[in-house]
Amino acid sequence: MEGIELVTFVNSQVIPVCIFLIMMGMGLSLVFADFKRVLTYPKAVGIGLTNQLLLLPVIGFSLANIMPLEPEYAVGVMLLVLCPGGTTSNMFSHLAKGDVALSVTMTAVASIVTVFTIPVILNLSLVHFMGQGNEFQLPIIATMFSLMKLTIIPIALGMIIKAYFPKFADSTQVHVSRFGLLFLTLLIMFLTYIQKDMVVSAFIAAGPVSIILNLSTMALGYYTSKWFGLSLPQRTSITIEVGLQNSTLSMFMALTLLANYKMSFTPAIYTLIMLFTAGVLMKFLRIKAKATLNKDSHHDLNAKQIN
Repeated sequence: MEGIELVTFVNSQVIPVCIFLIMMGMGLSLVFADFKRVLTYPKAVGIGLTNQLLLLPVIGFSLANIMPLEPEYAVGVMLLVLCPGGTTSNMFSHLAKGDVALSVTMTAVASIVTVFTIPVILNLSLVHFMGQGNEFQLPIIATMFSLMKLTIIPIALGMIIKAYFPKFADSTQVHVSRFGLLFLTLLIMFLTYIQKDMVVSAFIAAGPVSIILNLSTMALGYYTSKWFGLSLPQRTSITIEVGLQNSTLSMFMALTLLANYKMSFTPAIYTLIMLFTAGVLMKFLRIKAKATLNKDSHHDLNAKQIN
């Protein structure tokens, strides 16, 4: 298979199939009660989704305008911030002793909402950054259906499997989460190899905005959660959910829907940064969670002794 044919095959076949499997893996961890949690715990879910669906795109758009970025890299920022969290954020929430149920709920709800928001806001972003009448306009309805086939349908399929074959779903979901992280790594390696002449310049151009975006949104997620009195596990999940985006989906849109490699570099670079910062944050929050648990246990012991 020649180089161009290989690239076309990966962009049009491999990436969509793998995203379908990853999103189905997310569905394997979901039950209908996860969606009811929006009504049961509206405060935590509301704060998290406000950060995810509103504040994150606002910050991304602001940085894309303020930073000296080429139009394609600026669009890459918008591709990133318009996407929901992914299975990686759920995995890191678990490892960081966060509220995994909250993380899963945010991911599921955002995955459905963004099917309808991405095409509209992305087209506006393309006009803003690339100019009126640019070649990268997307048909809104067709794009919605494309995203629906890669998000809502596999999530629903996973939930059906979870409902009828819970043991199989539980054992498989762990492997799918790992596969998602592996595929994301391989996708970045593939992108780097195909566009190796652009890698250094892309890092120089899109690296700073990726670092600022990641750190600022994670800080915003943590402190807004803290200001509204959420528990440490809830703050942990919201922080990770806002900071870890579904960059696989954003790269799919750049490579397949928009057919532009340059736009995919910002999500790719952001992925490397977010995995590093999430790893550091995970260790810090695990220590903080352990200290909080020990403190609570100490208080309980003192109370028993007093009584």
